[in-house]
Amino acid sequence: MPERLGFFTDTTVCIGCKACEVACKQWNDLPSDGGELRPGGSYDHTGELSASTWRHVRFVEMLEPAGGHMPSLPASGGNGHDDVDLVEMAIDGGDRWLFMSDVCKHCTHAGCLDACPTGAIFRSEFGTVVVQADVCNGCGYCIPSCPFGVIDRDQEDGRAAKCTLCYDRLEDGLEPACAKSCPTDSIQFGPYEQLVERARGRVQALHERGIETAYLYGAADAPGEELAGGLGAFFLLTEPPERYGLPAQAESPLEEGVVPATAAAIAAGLVAAAGVAAAFALPSRPAPAKQLLSRVRGWPR
Repeated sequence: MPERLGFFTDTTVCIGCKACEVACKQWNDLPSDGGELRPGGSYDHTGELSASTWRHVRFVEMLEPAGGHMPSLPASGGNGHDDVDLVEMAIDGGDRWLFMSDVCKHCTHAGCLDACPTGAIFRSEFGTVVVQADVCNGCGYCIPSCPFGVIDRDQEDGRAAKCTLCYDRLEDGLEPACAKSCPTDSIQFGPYEQLVERARGRVQALHERGIETAYLYGAADAPGEELAGGLGAFFLLTEPPERYGLPAQAESPLEEGVVPATAAAIAAGLVAAAGVAAAFALPSRPAPAKQLLSRVRGWPR
């Protein structure tokens, strides 16, 4: 049995280049989300994860300065402020951006998998969660069952789609397209346990450099506090998860006592089959002659 594989995304080195988005779309033959610049628009054309966007780089503008106040910028020229380092001032107290390459979390407790009534969603031998498009019936049960809002239905055929962690590439021993294309190694791929250890070391290194807010989201949590049982694709963050559009708490609906859709579907099928069998088993009574004539000729009963 192959060991579990996953993603470790280090947001502190993401530069928002979107190379991962492009590589994902190219490899999986996904349509473009458009690239038109317009007044009031953003470089973030994709906006969110969807059936046609399996990797999404979030652009988060930190409107509140890091120091909690706006620096007093000196007027230019002749006021004795020629030695002011504006770059350093911007880093220490000016507006800044956060970038995060978001993706399916491939949860240990995968709500989408639990909710699927057809078996279209399965857990692969690599511990990843994959959707089989040719088995999906488009019921949509998986969509509200994902606590991260990842999975979505295709606008064209109505079937569910999301990141497969490049299952076809993994079968051939290849690295996922997004991690392969990342120029800063913000997206790291490999055996899950090794990634967790590497991520812990990275957090410690950042703490030693004075970035005390660095922490892991979705991995190395205390027992009983894991997000959805632990995330196969986890992140290193420096701000609260809500800043990145991530929930502070997340769990599979199955863990909240909801009956799995598969079991409900099987039960409903058995009840329906029993009803049909009973209908054929009951002896039929011939209709009275007058009733038969009324059906044919429209006579009143």
